[in-house]
Amino acid sequence: MKPPCTADTLPYSNTMLVRFSDTDAQGHLYFANYLVYADEVAGFFMEELGFSAMNPREAPCFIFTVNINCDYLDECRAFETVEVRLGYTRLGRTSADLAFELYADRGTRILARGSITQVFTDKDSRRPTPIPAQFRAAIVARQPALAGA
Repeated sequence: MKPPCTADTLPYSNTMLVRFSDTDAQGHLYFANYLVYADEVAGFFMEELGFSAMNPREAPCFIFTVNINCDYLDECRAFETVEVRLGYTRLGRTSADLAFELYADRGTRILARGSITQVFTDKDSRRPTPIPAQFRAAIVARQPALAGA
């Protein structure tokens, strides 16, 4: 699976330090934690765009992850710094896709790449609801190529 954008076009990045407890018995980052890192950085990006992802009580709706894909390309070990780069690649009416890439060695060694599909849902009914207009506008302001979405 190849995401429709590249590291050069992923507009947001943040770093994570691989804790010893994030590794497996083989001494490298446990496979599920690649997804945890991508999800956490997606939340930081959403916060920067004005969506209270880290505080659901303040958010206008819930966001459910309904699909996540990851290609594992290299390993990393405890105490390495991982850079997570990501951005939106598709905006639908009630759902959106993000692409992510994880890097080590100051962005020179790619560890993994994948995608996350989010569905925006009403807090009470938990049924799909339109992406909040203010959040959509913030995404498009950051990523103008999505303006026609």
